[in-house]
Amino acid sequence: MAKPKKEDASEDAKKIVDDAKNFIEKAIADIGKTSATKQLILGTASGWITGFITMKIGKFAAVGIGGGVILLHIASQKGYIDINWDKINKKVDKISDKIEKEATGKSPDWFEKVERFVDRKLDKAEDLLKKKEVKAKRWYNNFTGDDQYRATETHVFLASFMAGMAVGLICGK
Repeated sequence: MAKPKKEDASEDAKKIVDDAKNFIEKAIADIGKTSATKQLILGTASGWITGFITMKIGKFAAVGIGGGVILLHIASQKGYIDINWDKINKKVDKISDKIEKEATGKSPDWFEKVERFVDRKLDKAEDLLKKKEVKAKRWYNNFTGDDQYRATETHVFLASFMAGMAVGLICGK
């Protein structure tokens, strides 16, 4: 069985678009000739149907995208795939900076960028401490000289708080 040529496919697509265009133009012309009550009813019904279909498609897309992200995260946690979160976060930061610049007319200042950077580094340190990875434990034990210490979320919060205060005092001057 022979594959259809690209030219045939594009001609079929053009024909479908033309048919749809003609149908819509004819339907609008026919509706324009009817009474105002009928136009109101048809407009309301078609708007409701369009909204309903859009809502269903939106839910389907949200479930698909959300489910995909969740599956990727689970696969990453289980070790099936390795995601370079630093690279993803940098891309997200660039995109959010562009969006903020378009929305507000000004790009984020350096303090916001430093805040994001420090926040990410603290999150990474917290993950290392929570996972009790050997490197983080060894680094902390060498830093403090204490082999019996166990970091809790309170300790991480206090370290973050102190770092935030230091940044605030430095930048507040």
